[in-house]
Amino acid sequence: MGIVLAIIIFSFIVFFHELGHFLLAKKNGIDVNEFAIGMGPVLYSREYKGTKYAVRLFPIGGFCAMGEDEEATDSPDNFNNKPVWARISVIAAGPVFNFILAFIFAVILTAMLGYDRPVVSDVEQGYPAAEAGIQAGDTIVKMGGKRIFLFREISVYNQFHQGEDVEITFRRDGEVKSATLSPKEDKEAGYYRLGITSSGYEKANVLTSFQYGACLVRYWISTTLESLKMLVTGQVGLDQISGPVGIVDVVDDAYKETRSYGAFIVLAQLLDIAILLSANLGVMNLLPLPALDGGRLVFLFIEAVRRKRVPPEKEGYVHLVGIVVLMALMVFVMFNDVRRVFF
Repeated sequence: MGIVLAIIIFSFIVFFHELGHFLLAKKNGIDVNEFAIGMGPVLYSREYKGTKYAVRLFPIGGFCAMGEDEEATDSPDNFNNKPVWARISVIAAGPVFNFILAFIFAVILTAMLGYDRPVVSDVEQGYPAAEAGIQAGDTIVKMGGKRIFLFREISVYNQFHQGEDVEITFRRDGEVKSATLSPKEDKEAGYYRLGITSSGYEKANVLTSFQYGACLVRYWISTTLESLKMLVTGQVGLDQISGPVGIVDVVDDAYKETRSYGAFIVLAQLLDIAILLSANLGVMNLLPLPALDGGRLVFLFIEAVRRKRVPPEKEGYVHLVGIVVLMALMVFVMFNDVRRVFF
């Protein structure tokens, strides 16, 4: 069952991404050759107003074919004949829709579970937070110059900056104070800690569901960017990246671990994973890499500045190289996933 749920979640997220491209293409009067749910051989298709709507065999996302990789035809509604800013909006719509979907899920999850404000419930003696004078009831406002909205951001910041001194800004009774903490190693856990404990979750109303839902999406986007930074700097290896197989395994494990607690907890856990995946897909697609939406946006912005399109054949070569590299990376990641999961 967990595997089925993973496929449904991943497919819906990719489908929603492609739906963004599709809706903005239609809004801008761009010809859409095909809008498909799934990949592979066609199971069912129907043509309506010049667009082929199809359901394909493998339930792994979908695609929106607008002819953007083709030479411009005589049709004024061809993608490449539309104004550059219209094309930019169409390409950007996919990642933007991923952030919108993540926000919708985050609002629902926050309404279900509440939110974890960065309020300290307790400080552990012998650790830097207590030595710096931080007390129960203090609200953490910033860490290392970064604004903090959720308590989990404190834990993640410490995880990504193990052993590093950090300047913390906190608020007590309306007064803002600051202190520099030097995390202390917990030898038993093998982990550097600050020594502060969360006050738990607070119940959300309609307003705070939207407010902290946005904070939750921001948290996952920030975590994704921080992870990418660690990948680029070599703090995280390529062998630690997960692909579709790893995602299925995570969802399957989450389902197995929570099903005994009932459908409510299972749904909450799956929503949390879906927020992460949707925000992650949005960020990854905006990276300025060939073959990704971000890479296409780079060429479109160059065109907007130059007022002249980059020759299609040159752009095509760049994206082709990008596709080859991405495919090789996907094979590598899948191999690592299979090795990690089954061996």
